[in-house]
Order: sequence, then C-alpha cells, then structure tokens
Amino acid sequence: MLEIASTAFVTLFVIFDPLGNVPILMSITQHESAAERRRIVVRATLIAGLFMLVFGVVGEQFLKALGISLPAFKIAGGILLLLLAVEMVFARHSGLRTTTTGEVEEATHRSDVAVFPLAIPLIAGPGAMASILLLVSQAGSDMSGKAAVIAAMLAALALNLGVLLVGAKILGRVGVTGVNVLTRIFGVVLSALAVQFIIDGAREAFQF
Repeated sequence: MLEIASTAFVTLFVIFDPLGNVPILMSITQHESAAERRRIVVRATLIAGLFMLVFGVVGEQFLKALGISLPAFKIAGGILLLLLAVEMVFARHSGLRTTTTGEVEEATHRSDVAVFPLAIPLIAGPGAMASILLLVSQAGSDMSGKAAVIAAMLAALALNLGVLLVGAKILGRVGVTGVNVLTRIFGVVLSALAVQFIIDGAREAFQF
C-alpha cells in the first residue's frame, strides 16, 4: 500500500508541475492583490481536488459504460502522459500541459480565474485526470489501495497549493530558467512512469 501511495504521490505532483504553473499564475493574476491571489489559489485547488475525486471514483464505471477496457485505457493514458513528459523535458507549452495563448488572453478578462484556467486545466488537466483513473484502477478491488491513492492525491494537491502560494518568491529566486530545469527533471521521471503504464496495459491486454 505504501508503494501505491508513493507512486501516486510522485506521479500526480509531477503532473501538477506547480513550478511550471507559477509564471502563468502570476500572469493571469497580475492585477490582483496578494491576499486575493491566495484566495484564488485555494479555491482553485479545492475545485480541482473535488473534480479529480469524482473522476477517480466514477471514472472506471464511465469507461465500462463506453465499452473501454482498463488495459486499453492504461495504454492510451500512458501514451498521453509520455507526450506530456516530452513537453516538460523540452519546456514546451500547449493545451495538453498548460493553457494556450488564447486561453490565457480569455482568462485575463475574467473576473474569477479560479475555475478556468487555474483549476482546469492547469491543476486538473488531461494528464492528471488520466493518471488518477489509472492509479485507482491499478488498486483493483483493494479498497485500502484505492484509499491510499486518494490520500496521495490530497497530499500532492496540498504540496501543489503550498508551492503556488509562495510561487512569487520561488520565481524571484530561481527565475524562469531554474523553473524550466526543475520541470525537465520532473519530465524525465514522468516519462518513466508513463512507459510503465504502457507496459502494464500491454501485459494485461495480451496476457504476457
């Protein structure tokens, strides 16, 4: 159970990539006070956590209703995470990992950016949603394993929240280059986890 929890925590925290999201957060909240920025970050984290929790609980049933097997989703999810990891390694930005330029421009004209784009897709993006479902499905019928995944998700969200709250100070110390270096390291770790998901899905699908 400890192994499941640690894998879930590392996977989700790497995908959240709070350091990589700090510059975007500062951009879309540039006209807000420090207190208002903190309120936005906390609200966004709660919304993202609730969204991921619901998806983690009912996601497997949703796949079954669509006729999608878990091995197929593991392979597809692994490929998605691998693409995300490649973006992180090369410090590229797209709608897969972050917001697009158009979305950022739209967000700057919104009165509340907590839901979009901060909660979705910056925190609970496609990679995070696929990961929580993959991690919960790996626990199978073991309820303690599923509980460990949920607990790890909450811990990763809490750490993500902490990083975003002090994001301005971190960005001032390490700069954009330092953030990109750390993001690249996270990307390498995520690529290995993504390949493991693909291998596990292939083994279950082809019984080898």
